[in-house]
Amino acid sequence: MSSVPFHYVDLRTFCYATEDERRVEDALRAFLPDEFEIERVVNAGHHGDRIVVLSARVERADDVRHVLSRISDLAEWDRVLAEIDERVDDNNSLFLRLDKQAAFKGRAELGAGITFRAKVEAYPAKHEKAVENARETFEELADDAGGTGESGGEAA
Repeated sequence: MSSVPFHYVDLRTFCYATEDERRVEDALRAFLPDEFEIERVVNAGHHGDRIVVLSARVERADDVRHVLSRISDLAEWDRVLAEIDERVDDNNSLFLRLDKQAAFKGRAELGAGITFRAKVEAYPAKHEKAVENARETFEELADDAGGTGESGGEAA
């Protein structure tokens, strides 16, 4: 993939009191370049429980390519491509929800736990153009990964 039609990619996950923070961080790092900085914010839940928000913003084109290469293993490309119009919002941001447990095991799957948000480049900045750019990129990723896979996984 030579050009990257995304201004940036944000990845975010929560680490709840019942989870091992290092393992949750490792799940997030499964999509990031080596030694990439992760922001860590400690919050309290409704009942006073500790919640750590782990997030990273990837802006450099090579780093964005790295993140995209990590999600290229998705088995659910048919589903993502079919839903691409709904996955791009009015602000030209593309959203995926990735399975945190699968990420910890080194796999990319749709599911709950990690939020993937990519700001799609679109000139003019219209929803239709953003959808077209995202679709082209994801079709190329699916082709590079050996074709689209069977739909599956949890609702994302």
